[in-house]
Amino acid sequence: MNKKIGVAVSEAVEKFVSKGIDNSKIDARILMASVLKVSPHETSFLFNNFLTDEQIDLFSKAVERRLARIPVSHILGYRDFFDHRFIVTSDVLDPRPETEHLVEEALKKNFQNVLDLGTGSGCVILSLLAKKAGSTGLGVDVSKTAINIAEKNAVQMSLQRRVEFKVSDWFNNIKPQKFDLIVSNPPYIHPEKIKFLAPELKHEPLLALTDNKDGLDSYRNIARYAPSFLQSRGHLILEIGFDQEFEVTKILNLNGFQDIKVTRDLNGRQRVITCCIK
Repeated sequence: MNKKIGVAVSEAVEKFVSKGIDNSKIDARILMASVLKVSPHETSFLFNNFLTDEQIDLFSKAVERRLARIPVSHILGYRDFFDHRFIVTSDVLDPRPETEHLVEEALKKNFQNVLDLGTGSGCVILSLLAKKAGSTGLGVDVSKTAINIAEKNAVQMSLQRRVEFKVSDWFNNIKPQKFDLIVSNPPYIHPEKIKFLAPELKHEPLLALTDNKDGLDSYRNIARYAPSFLQSRGHLILEIGFDQEFEVTKILNLNGFQDIKVTRDLNGRQRVITCCIK
């Protein structure tokens, strides 16, 4: 069956739109690019080319999975994040563009060693180490499966000698030591809001999305114990929900943090909070 690439992409877009899928055009092009083994940008120049039967079959299966609201990253098995490609499965949080802002803010700080709490795929700490020559780090996560994925990503980026990953429920399994920088994108969604979120989130680990309490419990844990693991004037940098600035700032103040500053992401939403300890 002969079908032009442009026609197949257009048909996929129409199906995605009919199901209320956001970013339908982008998703269709990304899926087609994976089939053609080119970049999404290059697909536009190939629209008049014909697909092989095998390519039609591969693309159709990818489209059906997307219509089932499976995230694109899970269909592909990876997510591009901050100049690198990370292995992603349903066992880790899907790296999002907003979290790149956390990395950008962290790179403004002077650090040689960094701790990443709730590391997931390792995208944050590995992005930091890749940009900061000679730096080392520790990434922890309560999920052993997530740690396995983070370790694979470290090897893929040739950073395995500069980073250690270990299973730990926040600080519980970390031996006493001091870090220049602690970063975290903790679960901050209020459990009552989960049911209103995009269906794609059902394919991500719930423990990476919510604390099953009030969305602030992770911040309380981090703020309570982080001072014992930070160097003098060391920085703590956290991703927050767009409506959590006041509550998280209060938690940090109560635990002795200073120079608290909130920055906004590209959508203008409060996204990252930075602070330091004496």
